[in-house]
Amino acid sequence: MKWREYPSDVLPLWVAEMDVDLAEPVVAAVSDAMRTGDTGYPPGVIEYAEALASFARDRWGWSGLAPERCAIVADVMVGVTEVLRLITSPGDGVVINPPVYPPFFAFLEYADRRVVEAPLSAEHRIDLDALERAFAEQAPAAYLLCSPHNPTGTVHTAAELAAVAALAERYRVRVVVDEIHAPLVLAGARFTPYLSLPGTESALSLYSASKGWNLAGLKAAVVVAGPQAAGDLARLPEIVSHGPSHLGVIAHVAALRAGGEWLDALLAALAENRRLLEQLVAEQLPAVRLRHPEATFLSWLDFRGVPGLPPDDGSVLGDVRTMGGPAAYLLDHARVALNAGATFGTGGAGHARLNYGTSQAILTEAIARIAAALPEH
Repeated sequence: MKWREYPSDVLPLWVAEMDVDLAEPVVAAVSDAMRTGDTGYPPGVIEYAEALASFARDRWGWSGLAPERCAIVADVMVGVTEVLRLITSPGDGVVINPPVYPPFFAFLEYADRRVVEAPLSAEHRIDLDALERAFAEQAPAAYLLCSPHNPTGTVHTAAELAAVAALAERYRVRVVVDEIHAPLVLAGARFTPYLSLPGTESALSLYSASKGWNLAGLKAAVVVAGPQAAGDLARLPEIVSHGPSHLGVIAHVAALRAGGEWLDALLAALAENRRLLEQLVAEQLPAVRLRHPEATFLSWLDFRGVPGLPPDDGSVLGDVRTMGGPAAYLLDHARVALNAGATFGTGGAGHARLNYGTSQAILTEAIARIAAALPEH
């Protein structure tokens, strides 16, 4: 999809997948399964959950991930939807922190839940005052937290997450956490699993190897329940477990168990790409403010200081080609595809999300094209 959505002269730096060679243990595991004819139904959650528990213990120092409190789902957003159906009712409010991953809006609408916004602070961190106001004034049933945060790349600190847990407990709000980007925390920041903190016993988190090892086309994810949420997870309809791909589970397990060396090399390369991007933007796009991401391979660009760009049309759901704003302008004039900032909700207008998980040659060419195309040039 990344390379086919737009004409061949467009550099696609939009959808969240990387241009990388896959980890050899993943290739070997899937190839072996094909050679031996292992293409039947998935055997269940236990192998994936055990691999995830081992990875969490080794990478994050968290030994509390209990495989018996896990369930397997097709992907993180399908899991989010199913979990919210378990712990909330139609029409209930669900808090999110815009600007945030656009499917949060679409999936909540699909699930007939009401979006309640508690925007990030100006520094792109959780605004605890805004969160408390949302909890107190809107009486939401749940809080859908993105950790690490997409699109800003913010890694929430243990102290911030502990404060979230205290607020959720005080206002009786259930917390559901999308932690899909957890393996992609860059040097200088530290990921804290939400369920590793006191006061999170009723929360549920969702994990997948899909982002960390570039496996979005091999569907699988895991829901992890806190001790007090185990009963909720036990009510998950059995049919939901039919969604993951068997080859996806095989690939994700191989990544978690044997893909650590590859992941370390990837993180080093992403750090270099981040450094290059920041240098290129400073030199060629001085009017553009660049959010320094602590995690992910995504960068949040603020074009509001660039004169002459058309405004966004204000819609959260839409096609970048028709909704105006920096991304639409750059698609037309620079032949570079970015994600439109408005689709990320409040705080997104005038911004665009750039995927720097690509080659340095493509990244350099993309910034040169953008610099040449901006109205001030």
